[in-house]
Amino acid sequence: MEHKIAKAVEQIEKSKHISEEEKPLIIEKIQEWKKEKRAISDLNNVLESWWMKVEPIFAEIGVI
Repeated sequence: MEHKIAKAVEQIEKSKHISEEEKPLIIEKIQEWKKEKRAISDLNNVLESWWMKVEPIFAEIGVI
């Protein structure tokens, strides 16, 4: 799972459809979630406002 999270962060950083202002905020929330070892559903709750932007990345790498 750690590898998949790292891959998601990498894809978010490269993404052209997520604004440069939102990228660090999204990545920060992912890192918080990772440190707390929460379930992926908690990540969805924390990132609710950004979910539509990150969902394709998670789907592409097989997390969802």
